[in-house]
Amino acid sequence: MLYHICNAKDWQQSTKEGIYKADSLESEGFIHFSTEFQVLRTANLFYKGQDGLVLLHINPKKLTAEVVYENTMGGEEQFPHLYGALNIEAVEQVLDFIPKDSGDFEMPVSER
Repeated sequence: MLYHICNAKDWQQSTKEGIYKADSLESEGFIHFSTEFQVLRTANLFYKGQDGLVLLHINPKKLTAEVVYENTMGGEEQFPHLYGALNIEAVEQVLDFIPKDSGDFEMPVSER
């Protein structure tokens, strides 16, 4: 499973359009994803205390664009990047991603 953090309103609009394009797709050429082991670190580093987010659970086998594991910042840890738009059929679950009072995130409980 891969994960992507996004604004709930952006995701809601994407479901109407049938495809999701993060701002980074235009500015960097890919959409940032995380693995299960990276998602909380990513959330707490880049989204600490932000409300109105959702966490997308993505099945990589259903993606129509290519995923490349790489580190574009020169480090050793490899992150999954989607080189194209996210087809919404690949998203198996969307959960509200709400920070704790401290502003930190924890994995939301699956609704399944």
